[in-house]
Amino acid sequence: MTHNDKPAVVLVHGLWNTVGIFGRLRPYLENRGWSVYAVSLTPNNGTISIEQQAEQLYNFVKQSLGAEQPFSLVGFSMGGLASRYYLQRLDGRRRVRRFIGVVVPHHGSMLAWFRRDIGVTQMRPGSAFLADLNQDMEQLSVCRPLWLWTPYDVLVLPAYHCCLPIGENQRLPVRTHDGMLWDERSLAAIAHGLIY
Repeated sequence: MTHNDKPAVVLVHGLWNTVGIFGRLRPYLENRGWSVYAVSLTPNNGTISIEQQAEQLYNFVKQSLGAEQPFSLVGFSMGGLASRYYLQRLDGRRRVRRFIGVVVPHHGSMLAWFRRDIGVTQMRPGSAFLADLNQDMEQLSVCRPLWLWTPYDVLVLPAYHCCLPIGENQRLPVRTHDGMLWDERSLAAIAHGLIY
């Protein structure tokens, strides 16, 4: 635990992103008293599976926070799917206090049909990977999930594929997919979600 008893926060980026995508969110949270860690998933171009990304997250958490320390998890886009795999298949839910998924394609995106890389094909609507994760999604309930999405998303198509019937779905009028990590309304929603 940090000095003020707020659990540490681990940020997980998405496809073609680096930790730089958290350039606004990270200081926003740090200025409010959180210890923030951001995992760099490599390669970040979809040429490794989401399971392999989740293994990197698992190893990062173990190295950065040890084997027991509780923390909260914020997964952005594809990073939210890697986070879900970590939580549902690698026992991560045992120590995650709150999971916030930001524009996560839980039910895939039509755009994933345009590429053949393994990590991208796993994000096709109806993929075996998504079907497997979604058949026991209630495991996530222990992490009190919050799903943030925008109806204007043109990367997750259709945009409502970011919603799940468990946890809380919060719709924000943010104009772009990446804007969900920059817009003041999203930042506030993430910080608020980490407190409650």
